Amino acid sequence: MSGKREAGSGKGYRKYVLRFPLYAFLFTFIVGCGYRPTSHYVKPVLEESVSTRVVISMKDPDNTVLLKDALNEAVVNRFRTKLTDEKHAKTRLAIALRDTRFIPIRYDTNGYIIAYRAIIVLEIDRTTAGKTKRYIARGSYQFTIEPNAIISDYVRFEAIKFGSQKALDSFVAQVASEGERSAS
Repeated sequence: MSGKREAGSGKGYRKYVLRFPLYAFLFTFIVGCGYRPTSHYVKPVLEESVSTRVVISMKDPDNTVLLKDALNEAVVNRFRTKLTDEKHAKTRLAIALRDTRFIPIRYDTNGYIIAYRAIIVLEIDRTTAGKTKRYIARGSYQFTIEPNAIISDYVRFEAIKFGSQKALDSFVAQVASEGERSAS
C-alpha cells in the first residue's frame, strides 16, 4: 500500500514541478516589464477625491446628460478615485460637449451615404489646488445606415455616446501621461 501512495504522490509532485517554470516565467514577465495600471499614473494628478460637473450644451442638451454618467464611470473605474460633492473634492472636473459632427465616409453605387463617422469634441477643465488646466479630448465612432436614409435620433444618440466614451478614453490617456511625466 505504501508503494501506491509514493507513486501517486510522485505524479502530483511532477505536475507542480512542470508548472513551476511557467509560473516563474509569467511572474518575472509581469513584474519585470514594469507594467503599471493607468490609475497608478493618474492618482498624483487627480488626487483622492473628485467631483464632476457637466456644462449643458444649448446646441445638444439631450446628449450632455449621458456625458455625466460616462464621466462618473471613468472617474470610478479608470481613475480608481472616489466621487464626492464639489465642496469636499480635491479635484473638480467640468466637462462640456463642444462639437458633434457627422461626416459621410462611405457611399453605395448609387451615391447614397451608407456610413458616417461621428466626431465628438469634449472640453474638460481640471481644477486641483486652485489651478485649472484645460484638456481637449476627441473621440470618433463609425456607423452605417440604410441607403437614402436619414440618421435617426436613436442612432445619433448611440454615436454620440460611443464617441464620447472614446473621447473620455483620450482624456484618461492625457492625464495618465501627465502623471507619468511628473513621476519621472
